[in-house]
Amino acid sequence: MTVWFALLTGLVFGIGLIVSGMADPGKVLGFLDLAGAWDPSLAFVMAGAVLVGTLAFALARRRSRAWLGQAMQWPTASAITPRLVLGSAAFGVGWGLAGFCPGPALVALGAGYAKAWGFVGAMLAGMALFEVAERIRCRR
Repeated sequence: MTVWFALLTGLVFGIGLIVSGMADPGKVLGFLDLAGAWDPSLAFVMAGAVLVGTLAFALARRRSRAWLGQAMQWPTASAITPRLVLGSAAFGVGWGLAGFCPGPALVALGAGYAKAWGFVGAMLAGMALFEVAERIRCRR
C-alpha cells in the first residue's frame, strides 16, 4: 500500500510541477530574473505551496502516526552549520544557472526537455562525488 501511495503522491507532485510551470526552465529563470523581465507568476505558486505546507504540518504535528500507520518522524537537527549554508548556496546557484532543481528536472526529463538530460547527469555526478567525499571524510 505504501508503494502505491508513494507512486500516486509522486504523480500528483509531477503534474503539479508541470501545471504550475516549475518544470519549464525558461519560466523559472524568468521568475529569478529580478533585474530583467521578471515573471512574478511563480510567486503565487510558492505562496500557495507555503500555505498548504503550513496547514499540513500543523495537522501532522498533532498526530503520532502517519495515515498509512508509520510513526511520524521529525527532524532533530536545528543548527545552521557551514555545510548547510554552503549546500544551500550551491543549490541556489545551480537553480539560477540551469532553471532546474531536482524534482522539476526529473519531470522535465520525462517531458522531453533536452536541457534536463545535462542537468540530471550533472546532478547524479554531483551526488556520486558527494558520496565519495563523505566516505573519505568518514574514514579520517
